Amino acid sequence: MTYTALVAGGGIAGTTAAIALRKAGIDAVVHEAYDRTADNVGAFLTLAVNALDALRAIDLDLGEVGFDTPRITITSGSGRRLGELAYGTADGLVSRTVKRADLYRFLREQAAARDIPIEYGKRLVDAARPGGGGVRARFADGSTAEADLLIGADGLRSRTREIIDPAAPGARYTGLLNTGGYARAVPVGEPGMMHAVFGKRCFFSYTAHPGGEVWWAANPAQATELTPADVAAIPPAEWRARLGELFRRDRGPALDIIEATDEIFAGWNTYDVPSVPRWHRDRMIVIGDAAHATAPSIGQGAAMAIEDAVVLARCLRDGPGIEPAFAAYERLRRVRVERVVDQGNRTGGWKALSPVARVPRDVIMSLAMRHMARTGNDPSRWIYEHHIDWDEPVKAA
Repeated sequence: MTYTALVAGGGIAGTTAAIALRKAGIDAVVHEAYDRTADNVGAFLTLAVNALDALRAIDLDLGEVGFDTPRITITSGSGRRLGELAYGTADGLVSRTVKRADLYRFLREQAAARDIPIEYGKRLVDAARPGGGGVRARFADGSTAEADLLIGADGLRSRTREIIDPAAPGARYTGLLNTGGYARAVPVGEPGMMHAVFGKRCFFSYTAHPGGEVWWAANPAQATELTPADVAAIPPAEWRARLGELFRRDRGPALDIIEATDEIFAGWNTYDVPSVPRWHRDRMIVIGDAAHATAPSIGQGAAMAIEDAVVLARCLRDGPGIEPAFAAYERLRRVRVERVVDQGNRTGGWKALSPVARVPRDVIMSLAMRHMARTGNDPSRWIYEHHIDWDEPVKAA
């Protein structure tokens, strides 16, 4: 069936959804709350193979955006190597690390190439179905828009989620902050190898770009949730001093990398959204972080959003109507995404342990990694081996 869609949110989930909908024969207009693009976003992320596989299903290839990161090593703060993991597909697809700004730019360019409109400065205020027809959305600037359906890809603080269910739970603070940066002239080994260091007092990860930069991130534990304004107000010198103290007792290049970083990212809180009871109502539905945000502990936030976008487009393409398509989408997605959120929460919890608890953690991790290496049985492989077949019809519930 042919529909029109209004997408609230012009980030990864929203723009990918619009592109997937176009491939399914559905016209969409993206409405982004901010009045500008995100081209200056400094942070980066790693897209796991399941994310790249989903992008490939809708004819998107990152090409030269970012760089391959096919393997990850895991070490302790004492320098002990706990293990190594590699994720890839049979045809050579491997994880890829990209700057968020570059990924946003790429998706926006792909949307433009498909004549998909993106309107900026359109913060969703309310939405309803007047007369039981399509959805009418109202924005903070006083304008309105109408379509057959509304897709809420409006993130952690989703207004669409509130409209669908005023009692819906909000974001849950994970007890960790996030910061990072780009360093130069620090020899850290093979380009593209991701290093995850479960330090004595803080988690640290880094990888070398083929061009010479070192991209890194840190997750300082912060038991009491700070306001976003309080986190943003932490000056760079304080971040540098705090990180220097956290990694002072660790072996490895963390201190050298931080010292060689000209500008440390302004930090931010990390959150997840464990379970939203109601994903859709009255031709409105939430996807991505609006429905099930995962902590950034296992690199699956963007991947789940991309998968959502592709699966929803398939369901709308094949469903006998909008609400049945929404129901099919939830049937296909809910168990998987909530399991991923739970996995991310557990992994994040290992980053925030006390110094005493980190000792048995490292022992457990080492034994688990040895077992995986010996048996080839990786209990998290189900996350990365997920495949979406665009051409396979979606079966009715």
